[in-house]
Amino acid sequence: MGGTLGRALVVTVAVLAVLLTSGCAFPVTGRAIAGPEVTAGIDPSFIEGTDGGEEDRLAAAVLRDLERFWGEAYPPLAGDRAFPPLQGYFSVDPRRGGAGGRSVPCLPDVGDIEGTAFYCPSADVIAWDRAGLLPQLRRDFGDAAVVVVLSHEFGHAVQGRLDRDGTVAASPTILLEAQADCYAGLFLRRVRDGALPDLRTGADGIDGAMGALITFRDPVGTSPRNADAHGNAFDRVSSFQDGFDGEPGTCAAMGRERVFTQQSFRSAADESSGGNLGLDELLRAMLPDLDRYFGAEVRRRGAQWTPPTAETGTATCPGSDGALQGPVAWCAGEPSALRIDGNGPLAADHRRIGDYATGTLLASRFGAAALAALDRPTAGAEGGRAALCLAGAYSAAVGTGDSAFGLSPGDLDESVTMLLDEDTASRGTDGVAAASTGYERIRVFRAGVTGGPDACLRGV
Repeated sequence: MGGTLGRALVVTVAVLAVLLTSGCAFPVTGRAIAGPEVTAGIDPSFIEGTDGGEEDRLAAAVLRDLERFWGEAYPPLAGDRAFPPLQGYFSVDPRRGGAGGRSVPCLPDVGDIEGTAFYCPSADVIAWDRAGLLPQLRRDFGDAAVVVVLSHEFGHAVQGRLDRDGTVAASPTILLEAQADCYAGLFLRRVRDGALPDLRTGADGIDGAMGALITFRDPVGTSPRNADAHGNAFDRVSSFQDGFDGEPGTCAAMGRERVFTQQSFRSAADESSGGNLGLDELLRAMLPDLDRYFGAEVRRRGAQWTPPTAETGTATCPGSDGALQGPVAWCAGEPSALRIDGNGPLAADHRRIGDYATGTLLASRFGAAALAALDRPTAGAEGGRAALCLAGAYSAAVGTGDSAFGLSPGDLDESVTMLLDEDTASRGTDGVAAASTGYERIRVFRAGVTGGPDACLRGV
């Protein structure tokens, strides 16, 4: 998404191709944004090229609320200067040759907009593919997907208006995109809170927005120094959540000190496999490293550690009436056991999402074992939250110190995709999930990544 400040426009992601072909794209419920009772009363005639249809009425509602929101949020950031309105908006049907017969600024070939949206800094306009992009996003992720795309592009316009000395324009593209994601999260929070006239949503809508956002991630292995880098899924949702949980100044202050997890492939072998190991290979490589990490953390706190034995075949603990924890379960006992159902959902997610979807589950169950060794709760929301946070802490430590196991460039993206999709990694040992939303599960995991195990044991 997005043109960048002071640079030639780059139409970045043909998102329709990603949505239709990516094994990591999945529908997320998120329908409650602006139903017909809202959009029917919206006049989209201020949009160049509009056909007056449902997609453009939704876009008009989003843009109208964005103008209102930034009309209030911008002056405190800009020395009480008023927000200068954008020069225009363009709804484009690339199959019909343009925006109602008009040429579109920064778009010499109208076909280049297919499947995307952009902000053109030289003309100060936002344009989008009405015929393909918006309907596909709404079908797969709900109306919230349109909101996050347009609020991200509007965020680029905010960047230019706040950039009085050219500092922002000189920033790496990945930082510009992160800041725009932050501005989008800031706006979606106000939508969720019911603070805007036209738009409304709940938790499902926010998960839908995040589901759409990660389809715009960079291809796995893209260098963060690439001139067109937008960020991986983990970095993009991190920026979105920083805005959602923050204030306008949080996003405006984002600078070059920001740390990105995106990385290039380190070897030809890793690149050829897409960074993915088979399930058996992953277990052989990862289980000893999990023992190393969690054993060291438990002993550091003065407790004894005995690694759980690994058993494949079923994920049901003795005495339970079902696989309450999901396809990977930690079972208390002497010794305790890690029970892994290598078929069914685990195998399907391993293939569909990638190997670190499985890795995140394994790490969270080792987290439960560590909690038990430290005489901490393992059941209920408290236990599930701490175990998931510890999985994040482990993920940040992989490949450092004595670790013989390393993450591949796409692994944290696989964590994000899995956490947005399902709650198994956040379950306590009694099967109670710590969070009902993907947003909260990712937030807890990120707390471990950024804060380490001490933050997890303090409570998140």
